[in-house]
Order: sequence, then structure tokens, then C-alpha cells
Amino acid sequence: MRQAGRYMSEYRALRERYSLLELCRTPDLATEVTLQPLRRIEVDAAILFSDLLLPLEPLGIRFDFIRGEGPAIDNPIQNEADIDRLHAFEPREALAHVLDAIRMIKRELAGRLPLIGFAGAPFTLASYAIEGGHSNNFARTKALMYGTPAAWHRLCERLSGMSADYLAAQVEAGVDAVQVFDSWVGALNASDYREFILPHTRRIFERLSAFHVPVIHFGVGTGAILAELREAGGDVIGADWRTPLDEAWQRIGPDRAIQGNLDPTLLLGPLDRALAATDDVLARAGGRPGHIFNLGHGILPGTPVDHVQAIARYVHQKTRR
Repeated sequence: MRQAGRYMSEYRALRERYSLLELCRTPDLATEVTLQPLRRIEVDAAILFSDLLLPLEPLGIRFDFIRGEGPAIDNPIQNEADIDRLHAFEPREALAHVLDAIRMIKRELAGRLPLIGFAGAPFTLASYAIEGGHSNNFARTKALMYGTPAAWHRLCERLSGMSADYLAAQVEAGVDAVQVFDSWVGALNASDYREFILPHTRRIFERLSAFHVPVIHFGVGTGAILAELREAGGDVIGADWRTPLDEAWQRIGPDRAIQGNLDPTLLLGPLDRALAATDDVLARAGGRPGHIFNLGHGILPGTPVDHVQAIARYVHQKTRR
């Protein structure tokens, strides 16, 4: 979960020279950033360095990253006409730099570790496009969703088709697994998720089923809709730290794998407390197959790298058979 980033000095050194979008759009730089954590942390997979907003630009939604503030959309979606003006595009052309990075990373990995690719899910992409950036209440997004449902479904159909095509292109380029990020879908209740999101997210997983690669379905604050996420699809369902892992797994069902679910803020505190919380997660998993130990969300800036490495090494030691 966000293996590369501001908590690593070598990443910060690159960011002194390049913008975030330059890192994402330059295959050799994206390759270097993807590999940086693997030199310091005993993780079991590499995660493609990219950003889930990259496909918005070829759609016609311009954005940039404001230092210290996050993404800012130049022309956010405000009405049905804005939705109808979105462009169709071929990800193998418009996002070729990402696919080139995947091929470069795979050559560098040389089979040592698998590579995970990713894309955004409809609600999260729509919320950025409508809000103009991150939001605390998603008021504009929900106003469009409730007020013009037909337009909302047109938008989500466009976004889900785009994400499915993009993920298919990543698999063709060589990724070994993919993750569908619906980071902010926890803002919805189960009824709204079923009506406004589930059919569109399910479309992504149905498309990916033809490729026979593991697919992870991730969201934050989704304790109340874990059963709905499972219904939408995914071989692995992510659970954040707000729901104990055994309870989350019960809601997801024993026939699906689970990813999670250590609170990333624990890595900012004393290591013994983080290790105790790790023990709790592992105890709740109970040694059952299908648990991917992970954080409940991304590594935070200011996290000591040695804490991240200590957790990774500790989990390996505790689960080695």
C-alpha cells in the first residue's frame, strides 16, 4: 500500500528534481521509484508506481498535483454536458508510458517478485473529477448522483469501461496481479452502493475474469459494505483497520481472500505497539490461507522506514512454516 513515497529519502530526492507527473510519465523514473522500496523492505511484491488519476487527462479532465495539497482538477465535471464531452481513448496509446514502465520493471525484477498494477474504480474517479480534488463529504458528487441518476450512470459506465481496458492493457504488458482502488467509496451506504456503483464496478471484474490473474478490490471505510464489495467482485477484498480482520472476513466470506489490515498510523508510534497490533491481526487471521498481510491504507509521510521493514520482517518470521 503506497510502498514508494514521501517517507523514503531516495524518493524525496527525486521529487526535488521532478514533479509527480514527470515521475509517472517517464518510464525509467517510474521504474526506479517502483524498485526503491524493494531495496529497503522485505515485501512480497512490487507495486507499480503510478497514479490512479492518470486516465482522467485523456478523457479530457485536466489536472495537476499541488505540493502539499494533492490533486487539483482544472475543469471539474459540473453537469450532464460536461459528462457528454468526455473523450473515448485507447489506453495502449494514451497511457503507453505506463505500459512501457511495466515492461521495464518486469525486466528489472527478472522473476524475483510479482508486480501489481492498479486502476481507479468508478466512484473514486468520479469523485475526484466532480469535486475537483479530494473531498471530506463528497457533496457535489452525491448531488449529481442523486439529482441526475441517468447522467451519473453514463459517467460511471464510461469510467468502468476505461478502467477495465486500462487494467487489461496492464495485464498484457506483464503485471501479475491488479488492484481496483475505490478509496473513497466508504462514503456510501449499502443501498446507494447497490444502486449507483455495484453494476459498474462489477463490469470491471467481469472483464478481467478472462485474464486469469488475481484481482484485489480495495476501499477505505467500507466496513458497512464489505458484503457489497464482495458481490461486485474480486478474488481478494481489502479491509481497513476500522473493522477487526476476523469480523471483516466473516462479512466477506471464507471463499474470498482478504487484504489488511494494520492501521498505518501505528508505524508512526513506538515499534512495540505496532508489533503488538500486528500480532492481533495475525491472530485474527488464524493461519487460514488467503490472508495478505498489509496496511489498511497507504504508508504515511514521516513513517520511519525501519519501522516498515521491521513489520515486514516480523510478519515473515511469525508466519514462516
